[in-house]
Amino acid sequence: MARSRVLSLVILAGVLLTSCAESTPTSTGGDGKPAGRLATVLNRGKLVCGVSGELPGFSFVGQDGKYSGLDVDVCRAIASALFDDPNAVEYRNLNAKERFTAVQTGEVDILSRNTTWTTSRDTSVGLEFAPVVFYDGQGIMVKQTSNIKALTDLKDKSICIQAGTTTEQNLTDQLQKRGIPYKPVVFEDVNTTFATYAEGRCDAVTADRSQLVSRRTTLPKPAEHVILTEPLSKEPLAPAIASGDPAWADVVRWSVFALMEAEELGITSQNVAQFTTSKDPAIRRFLGVEGDLGKGMNISNDFTSRIVKHVGNYGEIYDRNLGTQTPLNLPRGQNNLWTKGGLLFSPPFR
Repeated sequence: MARSRVLSLVILAGVLLTSCAESTPTSTGGDGKPAGRLATVLNRGKLVCGVSGELPGFSFVGQDGKYSGLDVDVCRAIASALFDDPNAVEYRNLNAKERFTAVQTGEVDILSRNTTWTTSRDTSVGLEFAPVVFYDGQGIMVKQTSNIKALTDLKDKSICIQAGTTTEQNLTDQLQKRGIPYKPVVFEDVNTTFATYAEGRCDAVTADRSQLVSRRTTLPKPAEHVILTEPLSKEPLAPAIASGDPAWADVVRWSVFALMEAEELGITSQNVAQFTTSKDPAIRRFLGVEGDLGKGMNISNDFTSRIVKHVGNYGEIYDRNLGTQTPLNLPRGQNNLWTKGGLLFSPPFR
């Protein structure tokens, strides 16, 4: 009887393993070629990237119709890895409410839109997140003349919030915990949210601190607005793709890590060609001069060289979009490399 039960369990385990193997996407097709989203993107010849398009420093459309920003450069880095062309990208402007549906339905290959990595989004929403590209926290912006200096001063005040973001729940949690009643004024459109605040119809507006800094530059008189020092949350912002495609996830993940590793190794868009002659095995492997790290993902072995050549390393991207020489003037802080007291860290390229 016991032997029969053991045999049944063995058969059941075999069935379950077979079922799981059949339902799990593979990195290649039966002929060893790319499959899934990676194959779709390669066959299409361009990357479709979901962005905001309305957030200076992260993703913004200039008067010339060109996109710029940290989130945009993440897309350009992936396009460089795949096509050796940072411009092989089609951008789709998505608001906070529609962004996840666009990923789930396959409308976009990747969402690179100042999106916070959370448990529910990583599980029930069906997203898979790439490495964090910006560590942020939620804040509140008010007018200097409001006499609002701290969260306690927000009692019975009206606060503008954008729907479909983590800021709604964070604000409720933090003010409820402190026993501070307030009046939420919620909008689906980010432009309406900040326009309402600018018109004085809200006493305050809340969003990620980076977004507040960015949006403040677009207000008629930026100097008249201040961001309270008390953070409401931690907001790790990261690109996201649809769950269930490990091959595509590998390409996105390691393209982002390449930006960080290049900075740590001192490789920039200006000197990457010189580094290809390095005798350091770690650098040679990273740049694809030797080894087959790219081949393992069904992309070119020199994918990291392509990225750095066209887009630069993470530090270069940060400096030109968010750094102290830009209107946003955001110090690196926790968005520095781990070797410089920050949180950015790449696993080994080996």
